[in-house]
Amino acid sequence: MSKISAEAVKKLRDQTGAGLMDCKGALVEADGDLEKAVTILRKKGQAAAEKKASRSTTEGLIGSYIHAGGKIGVLVEVSCETDFVAKTSDFQDLVKDLAMQVAAASPGFVRREEVPEETLDKEREILKSQAEQSGKPAQVIEKIVAGRLNKYFSERVLLEQPFIKDPDVTVQEYITSKISVLKENIQVRRFMRYERGEPI
Repeated sequence: MSKISAEAVKKLRDQTGAGLMDCKGALVEADGDLEKAVTILRKKGQAAAEKKASRSTTEGLIGSYIHAGGKIGVLVEVSCETDFVAKTSDFQDLVKDLAMQVAAASPGFVRREEVPEETLDKEREILKSQAEQSGKPAQVIEKIVAGRLNKYFSERVLLEQPFIKDPDVTVQEYITSKISVLKENIQVRRFMRYERGEPI
């Protein structure tokens, strides 16, 4: 095939945040196809993130974001393995982006395991009742409920929400892309979102 151009490598790097050599390698593997190269990098990033997932994250940053006019304020704690990575612009940009995500998309939880069982039971009950009105058989209703529950997670769980700057990827996939660049485990520990006038 034709030589991979520097322009293609730059475009892929801008899109994914991966290193130059990783981008070049992915483009060679994908025979120059940019979309395939993005998928290759995402899979490699996911594999790298899984390897690092058990590593301790005792460093990091607390980031903040105040929406224009002071109507919404967010604090978010994001942890990493070393103080060195916490001070990099890549990590700081990630923390800022996550604070903006919380402000814009108003999640209720960091990960789905944090959603209380009673909240899920109530949600399942509502979804089942809605699905039963369609008159479809029980096994179809079960699939409908499971699908709608996943939609609930994608709206209420931070890591499963579409990333505001690139809705084609989830917040977790965005974090994973940063893990593959920074070579450290990165975890969102917690967040707090304040909206002016909301009940205390």
